[in-house]
Amino acid sequence: MKLNYFKSKLFLKYIWSYLFILIIPLVFMSVLIYKNAITSLQTEIEQSRLAQLTQAKVVIDGRMKELNEIATRISYDRRLTYYQVHDPIYSSESIQALDQYRATSSIIGEIYLYFHKDDKIYSSKGLNNINVFTNNLRFKTWDENALFHDLNSAKYPAIRPSDIVSNPSGVEKSMLAYLVPITPNSPNPHATIMYLINESELTSLVDSILGSYKGQTYILDNEGHILVDNRQGEALSTVETKSLFADLKPGIEDRVINGEAHSIVAVKSQSNGWTYVTIMPSSQFFSSVLHIRSFMIILFSIVVIVGIAIALVLARMQYQPISMLVEFAASKSGSNLSGTTAGNELESIRTLLQEYSSRVDLQEPFARHHFLSMLLKYGNSQDLTPELREAFDLDFNRSHYFVMVIGWNEDTQNGIQEHQEIIGLLTQIEFPELGAHGYGVELSRMDQIGLIINFDLNGSSDEFAHKRLITEAVRSNLLDSFDIVPTIGVGTAYSSLSQLNQSYIEACSAFDLRVSTEQGSVNYFDKLSDSPDHTFWIPANSLIKLSQSLKQGSYDVAAQMIHNAFVGLQPSELSALYIRCICFDLLNTILKTASELGSHHHLMQEIAPNLLYSNSLDELESDLLKLASQICEQVEQDTHKEEQSIIDQIVAYIDEHYMDNALSLETVAFEFDISPSHASRTFKEKVGLNFIQYVWHKREEEVKYQLKTTNDPLKEIIQKVGYLDAPNFIRKFKKETGYTPGQYRKMFSQHTVPGTKTDLDGE
Repeated sequence: MKLNYFKSKLFLKYIWSYLFILIIPLVFMSVLIYKNAITSLQTEIEQSRLAQLTQAKVVIDGRMKELNEIATRISYDRRLTYYQVHDPIYSSESIQALDQYRATSSIIGEIYLYFHKDDKIYSSKGLNNINVFTNNLRFKTWDENALFHDLNSAKYPAIRPSDIVSNPSGVEKSMLAYLVPITPNSPNPHATIMYLINESELTSLVDSILGSYKGQTYILDNEGHILVDNRQGEALSTVETKSLFADLKPGIEDRVINGEAHSIVAVKSQSNGWTYVTIMPSSQFFSSVLHIRSFMIILFSIVVIVGIAIALVLARMQYQPISMLVEFAASKSGSNLSGTTAGNELESIRTLLQEYSSRVDLQEPFARHHFLSMLLKYGNSQDLTPELREAFDLDFNRSHYFVMVIGWNEDTQNGIQEHQEIIGLLTQIEFPELGAHGYGVELSRMDQIGLIINFDLNGSSDEFAHKRLITEAVRSNLLDSFDIVPTIGVGTAYSSLSQLNQSYIEACSAFDLRVSTEQGSVNYFDKLSDSPDHTFWIPANSLIKLSQSLKQGSYDVAAQMIHNAFVGLQPSELSALYIRCICFDLLNTILKTASELGSHHHLMQEIAPNLLYSNSLDELESDLLKLASQICEQVEQDTHKEEQSIIDQIVAYIDEHYMDNALSLETVAFEFDISPSHASRTFKEKVGLNFIQYVWHKREEEVKYQLKTTNDPLKEIIQKVGYLDAPNFIRKFKKETGYTPGQYRKMFSQHTVPGTKTDLDGE
């Protein structure tokens, strides 16, 4: 397939990557030079601003000091004593004196003299009743009561932030109020001087010193309140200013305000505690170095042009292996990934790998269960490689192994949820104090679980006692965690993992042959009775184990039981007739088991006559092994037939209930009284699709049918077929069919009504 490289986004990315390799050193160098220039310029401007701001502080501090000196002179001026100003004859001289003091400072807008508890207030323009004064001079945020209280209670100089002051004619000005108590020859103030200062007087002073500064200027009092706010450009909100000034320190610092870098310069007055602040966007510094930026752009352009040719050659060399990988992935996936050259091939490959990974993650619990099931059936066979154990995080590195079969009364369950919780508890369980851990395996029945235990004796010589402690620990966990009373069958402990299938057969035997039918018993295969009075008879537990292995279809265990029985008879000095009679115990056990399995007559006709006339123990053993093999084969066939029958029923059940959004593997397994793992594995083997794929296929076909034959809204159709996540359904539908549902309806609909809306939300 001939690829058009320039239609591939990946190829273009490679070109850009090589260009970046060439550009990055230049960019780094340019940025370094540019940043150094900016930093130097910024430092220079900030230091200049710091010096200017310090000068503004000195000037304003001088003006405020003048006001304090004026207040001091007033306090000792006889013309402005309480008795003088209240004397009708001399009151005009007092007002004239105030006017003279007002004229001594250029920043004073008006000056007022108020004696505590007096009903009059005096200014350079005359005297007013206090009520008339508050009516004629209204502050926006300083009400009459607060003003009267502050005039009477001021003990230290205090300034109020700039406020809007209006007069009866409606003229408004932004002014500051500076209160200075006067206390001649007394620690307690008897009067208060109030200066009204136009905010513009202070801002004009600052502007005259800062020159062509473009930014924000603030004067804060010693408590951090804004006294003067001089904005040239952007403005900060009240919340932003409070946050900014909360931890502001004198000096120069950079901060991010409204997502943009700013340079902040602050100086603090030692005389009154005021802080003078300027705030300037850092971007203003960049405008002064445009020539550097232009030089860098020209240099960058030259390098790009020179590097394009090299980048094209290198990108083509790198892209060729990727194109080969795309073709390989396409051949393995069966999809036309090689046709995605207009897109990103690596993304397509990654998507494919994610799909495989998702399938692996979805199937991992069932694969792990299948691995453990094979251990129970065949022991540690060669097919069960160490790599699989590592993949499923299974650790079989201890000295002894045995199997438990745990069952409970199905009527005491609280349904699927409790079953899943039990599985979750036993999936991997540890008892560090006993040196043991176990792995749970779902058996074919819903109310039974196998548990593979791996343990060390920890110096204990009594193997059975240790096994009993582990069993009781498992039982206690189940009793403490769930409302069930488990019945447990326990197999023999072996030192080899390859004998795990024998322990499983023994556990099944102990479970099936428990003495009591009530829930809660624990039965050990080791304790099943032998016949001590008959030395050469085959032990009863061996016959039980043989019967159980035939029922399980486990020929390996059955063959070993038969072989062990004959090995035990070989060295005996009993007569051939006596030995043959003993061997009939094996035959009777096998035939009895076959009868229970429903194949007694067939086997008696074909195999049993030969057993009656066998000439030697070897021939008898061979015939019994052949008989056991046929029984196990028949069990396997019957199991497959039964599984096929169950799967046929499950398929019919799904076909009937696939539109139910509550349908799940667990609900189906519970409906047919089989474990979810067994149902999943068997369903995939018999149907060829896993459960989720089959249900999706049924729902997809129904949606297609509805799209073709109806004009129902897509969301309604999706919910009707049991799929609640409409966006996810649309994505999967497009992936499976190549069309969105809306496109599919337009192309294949047989029932389109003119004017009917067929488009789908979210497509």
